[in-house]
Amino acid sequence: MSSDSQGSVKGEAAMILSPSGSASSQGPPPSPSAIAKPPELPDELVQAGWSKCWSRRENRPYYFNRFTNQSLWEVPVLGQHDVISDPLGLNAAPAEGGDNNHGNGQRKRRSSEEQGVGPNSLKRTKVEPTTPISPSTPGLKPWSSAPEDKQTQSATPTTPSPAPAPYRPSVIYWDLDIQTNAVIREHAPANLLPPHPEIELQRAQLVTKLRQHYHELCYQREGIDPPRESFNRWLLERKVIDKGHDPLLPSDCEPVISPSMFREVMNDIPIRLSRIKYKEEARKLLFKYAEAAKKMIDSRNASPESRKVVKWNAEDTMSWLRRDHSASKEDYMDRLEHLRQQCGPHVTAVAKDSVEGICSKIYQLSAEYSRRLRHTHLSLLQDPPPTEACPSPQQPRLVYCYPARLSVSSPPLPRVELHFENDVACLRFRGEMVKVNRGHFSKLELLYRYSCIDDPRFEKFLSRVWCLLKRYQEMFGSGANEGTGLQGALPVTVFEALNRQFAVSFECFASPLNCYFKQFCSAFPDIDGFFGSRGPFLSFAPVSGSFEANPPFCEELMDAMVTHFEELLDQSSEPLSFIIFVPEWRDPVTPALTRMEGSRFLRHQLNVPAYEHEYRSGSQHVCKRDEMYYRAAHGTAVLFLQNNAGFTKWAPTPERLAELTAAFRPSSLRTSSLSSPGPAHISPENKDSTTMTCDRTQSSVMSPEIHDGNNNNNNNDSGSSPQDKMAAV
Repeated sequence: MSSDSQGSVKGEAAMILSPSGSASSQGPPPSPSAIAKPPELPDELVQAGWSKCWSRRENRPYYFNRFTNQSLWEVPVLGQHDVISDPLGLNAAPAEGGDNNHGNGQRKRRSSEEQGVGPNSLKRTKVEPTTPISPSTPGLKPWSSAPEDKQTQSATPTTPSPAPAPYRPSVIYWDLDIQTNAVIREHAPANLLPPHPEIELQRAQLVTKLRQHYHELCYQREGIDPPRESFNRWLLERKVIDKGHDPLLPSDCEPVISPSMFREVMNDIPIRLSRIKYKEEARKLLFKYAEAAKKMIDSRNASPESRKVVKWNAEDTMSWLRRDHSASKEDYMDRLEHLRQQCGPHVTAVAKDSVEGICSKIYQLSAEYSRRLRHTHLSLLQDPPPTEACPSPQQPRLVYCYPARLSVSSPPLPRVELHFENDVACLRFRGEMVKVNRGHFSKLELLYRYSCIDDPRFEKFLSRVWCLLKRYQEMFGSGANEGTGLQGALPVTVFEALNRQFAVSFECFASPLNCYFKQFCSAFPDIDGFFGSRGPFLSFAPVSGSFEANPPFCEELMDAMVTHFEELLDQSSEPLSFIIFVPEWRDPVTPALTRMEGSRFLRHQLNVPAYEHEYRSGSQHVCKRDEMYYRAAHGTAVLFLQNNAGFTKWAPTPERLAELTAAFRPSSLRTSSLSSPGPAHISPENKDSTTMTCDRTQSSVMSPEIHDGNNNNNNNDSGSSPQDKMAAV
């Protein structure tokens, strides 16, 4: 390369700004011995993975990116080099002077954004998704710098370049401009420990260890793999009754034996029964069940009567299998059901103590891990929390609901690195990386801007986002498609119809990742509160408002939800409305659905058939766009629970229900019905279900006086059983 180009490299290297904002006067290192102390790059380049190295062969500096394995002779400029189309860096532009960074690699907020605008102000200007707050965003600068920074930049000769356009998601699955109509009584901040990446990392390791213990216990004691999603549902079921300090790990529950975990493990004993498609599969499954039941009853301490019954039925089944080779799939399935009825009670009796031991052991380990985490967490805090919770106001005022607040101040948080891989934001702490697509990363920035009051300079934003993503990864597991069915969301069109027709502005079960409104309840107030959460719904007591509830598919949680709904509706005389979306499980029917169908607050029930509606994926923050929606394999029951004032204000009239039903159709059917003036084409196999939907939609609205508590026109409908909850996902 010519001497001119070498001189330009030296000149550019001399103008690199240090993190303090002053220009470095050092040139390139004169010898390889200087590699140990190279000149510092701007902090945004360091966050993006760049470092300055020395080439012994060329006797000149070069720049290397440890994330992309990219090498450049010139000082890199973020966002102006495409590794795919320009792998050699030939089109890299000259370097610009780096802006000062602020704290945790974050941008300062604009002065207009630092003005005091209340979180519930109804005159907030509309804020569109803007540039993510990290200066490591390719091609983007930090937020507006201080005056002294601008003077330094103007004194530095740089090559003028056009300002890059802010990043805007191509598709937005939320509307954060809708203001709340939910009114609550003012309450004191929660006495919870603030999140910390060190603690969250340790919690993730302990939860992974607990999952491994659960897997080993199921395999060693019962010879089965743990039922799919059973650990995740155990965490949900325990949170309903847990009074411990840890936000995720149960530590103070009564009873100790989890009904959810016990039921699901017992259903897989002696073997797991899968769905059968072909005759040969049914034959093999019948033989395996008979063999496993006989082996299990021989190896356990069973009564003589139990041994006699199980062995006789198992041997009779095996003899029948050897004799009859012309049976159909239905014959094998009928024989399997008969065998389960005969052997099931005896197998359950001999396995009961062992399964209870599994549930008890997992709970005891969880309680021990929770105590260990709290001890470590307290040692990180500068000011220990008070022993008693902050008292509530003596005369609480009625106010619009606001995000959950913590009474314990947050300590300084460690640095979290951020870089982007195409449209995915990657956050790294101590080698542990979590990912979120850029659209949802922008959404988290907006939610943080609306809700966080203790971090006006966004210095703790990246650390808290890392904790948020890690927490939900811990709760739902890191396996492929694991936990997505427990945190699914309604389609955007349904939320739009709910807001337009029923003034819904609040979600009872959501997270910062899948919420549509900026006001919602979620599982973890200690971390979700910084992003708009009002805390767990079972501790949330609104006086008035219109709410949507799409709970996780956990029977214990849904049952507790119904109890809470009825208490709130009974206590308030202000307009209060809950629109609940639950799976229509009829074989057997779930207690929550039965209670709501018999509730005196039920005003209407709408049943949406299976495969004629869709849900938004629970992993929408990381999944591909074409995987965002999936058809529901079970029916969905939509129930309207309202008090008298809520029914008067937001009555489920036929016109409103018709729009809600149309919004629930899958996008393909909805598009075809809107594009043609006549009715959508109905195939013969869907004719009956479509007619049924129309009849339900046009049914009369029940008033409080004529409601008989037995409005259930679908007792004969069949749906997925609770044992097959997650099979649809």
